[in-house]
Amino acid sequence: MSVVGSRLTFRLLHADGAARRGEIVTPHGSIQTPVFMPVGTLASVKTLTTEQLKQLAPEIILCNTYHLMLRPGVDLLERLGGVHRFMNWDRAILSDSGGFQVFSLASIRKVREEGVEFRSHLDGSLHFLSPETSIEIQTRMGVDIAMALDECPAFGLSYADLERSLDLTHRWAARSLKARDESAPALFGIVQGGIHQALRKRSVEEIAGLDFDGLAIGGVSVGETKEEMLDVVRFTAPLLPHERPRYLMGMGTPEDLLDCVAACIDMFDCVLPTRNARNGSLFTSRGKIAIKNAQYAQDDRALDPDCSCLTCRTVSRAYLRHLFVSEEIAGLVYNTIHNLSFYLDLMRSVRQSIASNSFAAFREAFLLQLTRERES
Repeated sequence: MSVVGSRLTFRLLHADGAARRGEIVTPHGSIQTPVFMPVGTLASVKTLTTEQLKQLAPEIILCNTYHLMLRPGVDLLERLGGVHRFMNWDRAILSDSGGFQVFSLASIRKVREEGVEFRSHLDGSLHFLSPETSIEIQTRMGVDIAMALDECPAFGLSYADLERSLDLTHRWAARSLKARDESAPALFGIVQGGIHQALRKRSVEEIAGLDFDGLAIGGVSVGETKEEMLDVVRFTAPLLPHERPRYLMGMGTPEDLLDCVAACIDMFDCVLPTRNARNGSLFTSRGKIAIKNAQYAQDDRALDPDCSCLTCRTVSRAYLRHLFVSEEIAGLVYNTIHNLSFYLDLMRSVRQSIASNSFAAFREAFLLQLTRERES
């Protein structure tokens, strides 16, 4: 099964239960799914050079429209050849619409039918973002996949407020599509609706009925419980069209990724591996390690015996702890290389297990290993 467009091609290669193995083809290369996208907010994955990032071999990364439109600005990005040339990245890039960042600025923004007026967190200058300007900015940035501007509602809104927000997101989705020209990237629409199944179903029907190249589930992990989040994903994802890629925005832990692959999600992004790395929290096949803990001060073992990344091949836990407590930048680099390697390797193993019809067994063994380590 495949869908072919001028901007993006998606092929569903195999299914193992609800888990899907696919391929997305973009102007900057192919992406094997399920995929985890490292977050490069400002055209940079924090603490890593572009060359270091290339060595980790992600096929796609994510950048942030809101932050890049404020600094360095879309005029400069376009003049310098777009975000790929700016950061010397030759693989695919997905950009968010800027909506989530704007809506998190509750005290300094105003939402109206036309779009969102907000003040920069950098200098307080006034800006306006509409569905049309968001598409224009992402097009001028030269990304491969853009996101439609949506309203991400806060957790805990009343049903009536969620309905009003949902209707606005749907109107903005149609306007985003209408704003595209021939130079525009592939465009994904975003399904909202809070934790209410009726609203999620209505949103899927509305967004899936439009000519988007892919569809995303937004508005999760914004305050709801883990079980509520999983309920939303497990209910919503199977309703999305099979022939288009499915993207779960802003998720999550390794366990979350496995749970949501099992719920037929194709694409993920999250700041967790890079943010945790900078805080000294490292993911391993034996569970998380807080590298600052004194127990690692004389530990000459590799961080993770099952990992072959640069960090695990070349330095010890004792050295990583020394760098971290000494606030050496190299420690953050090593930590980030490992955490991203762990996520990217996990998704490679997931893809292999789906292809060999063994995803359920792989998932069970992975989660069992983590449970044993927590209990030991």
